[in-house]
This record gives sequence, structure tokens and C-alpha cells, in this order.
Amino acid sequence: MKDILIADRYRVDRKIGAGGFGLVYSGTDLQSGEEVAIKLTYVRDDPEALRGEKETYKALAGGVGIPRVRWFGQECDFYALVHDVLGASLEDLFNYCGRRFSLKTILLIADQAISRIEYIHTKGFLHRDIKPDNFLMGIGRQGNTLYTIDFGLAKEFSDAERCKNAEGLRLGGTRRYASIRNHNGREQSRGDDLESLGYVFVYFARGSLPWQGLKAATDNEKDERIRQMKESLSGEALCNGILPGQFATYIDYTRSLGFDDQPDYLEEVPRDL
Repeated sequence: MKDILIADRYRVDRKIGAGGFGLVYSGTDLQSGEEVAIKLTYVRDDPEALRGEKETYKALAGGVGIPRVRWFGQECDFYALVHDVLGASLEDLFNYCGRRFSLKTILLIADQAISRIEYIHTKGFLHRDIKPDNFLMGIGRQGNTLYTIDFGLAKEFSDAERCKNAEGLRLGGTRRYASIRNHNGREQSRGDDLESLGYVFVYFARGSLPWQGLKAATDNEKDERIRQMKESLSGEALCNGILPGQFATYIDYTRSLGFDDQPDYLEEVPRDL
């Protein structure tokens, strides 16, 4: 990939991760010398996926914790999305900290992560793949700001609303953090993003989730076993002994939200104790 030059300006350097659609590389802006992030996907694989992600970034532009897109277009066999480089993901930091975050750290994450999701929702979008890998810290003067990335599976709420009665949909996003409604083959809504975030909080406090490591003969069987376990565990059961009751209340609240319900982001969130 080092031979690829995007828009005669952005040099592709090294692979740093993978997104919902495509691979992510660090790169260099040859005009300014600044480091950038470059997401590449083959045109033949899904010509609209990265374009859709670019449009989502455009709609969210200017929001706190939303990376700035510098360029999008086709370069040879690839679609390329270039945006500001960011720091470590929450998953990376979690591993660095011995796979445990303190309650104080989880509260600080909760405050910013819920604000990011609320902003995305107010702009009319659903993220639909909330997980630790998709939250990154900023760098430099923005080093304490939490950023949300990877909108490859994002969807406009209005589009989801037209399909809200659909059944039998394939599981979307990441099964570990997927909402119960997602497991049940229903269209995702605002509450599903927040429910997934609740599982992230439990993951950070426990070091793992109860359904990690379940064995099954097929992916479908594994999804079903995970769904059954999630449905059997209340917020209190998930948080008992590891997180204060506000987190259990939060998880139960997000699960109770109907498709059209507008979440009360301020009242039911574990931002303070």
C-alpha cells in the first residue's frame, strides 16, 4: 500500500486497523507534513459503503468528537476517505490498563460517549455499531476529547423508521455489544445505540461480558445463545457487585425504549454518582 498516493497529496504509510467497510491506514499529508488517517475500500467490494460513510461525516461535521474529513474520492481501484488522525481507541487503552477501568474512568467515558451518541441522534443518524474500538481519544490539545468513528453501518433514522416493522433482519454490527432488538431481527433505533453502550460499561468494569466465550456449532447458534443470555440477565444482574445501581437502571431503561421513543439522555444516564 505504500505506493498509493491519494489525490497527489496523501501518502499511505501503514495499516492501523479495520473499519466496518475497508481497512484503515496512517498516512502523511505531503503538503503540510501532518499525519492523517486513510480508510480504503475496493470499489468492486461495495461502491456505496464508503460514500455513505463520507455523507454521514459531512452531516455530522463540526460536532465535538467528530473527526474532520479532509478528502474523499476514488483513487485507482479504491475509494479513499481521509480524516484527521486520532489517538488510541478505548479498546487499546483498556488492554494497556490491564483490562480494567476504574469507576471514575468509566464515568468520564460515559459522560462523553453519551454526549456523542446524543449528538449523532439529534442530527438524524443512528451509529449501529457502538463498541470500544469505535471510540478514540484525540491528540494534542484535544487529548481529553473522546471521538466517535466508523460510520460504515450508520443509517438515517428516517430510513430506519420506514422499516421499523421489519422482521427477520440479519444481526448488524458486533454481536458482543448488539442490542436485544438487534438479536431479534428487528430494525435498530436510538435506544439500541444506548443499550450497546451499556454493555461497553459492563465490559470495562468486569473485564469481559458473560456471553463471551460461548461455544456453538454455527454463527447462528452462537448468536442465539448470546441473545438468550442477554434476555435472561437484567441490568441489576449484569452490574451486581461491579457497578453502582445507576448503571443497572440505565441498561434496563435503554432496553425499555420503543422504536419511536426519544431517549431522555440527561435523566437516565450514569454521568454522576
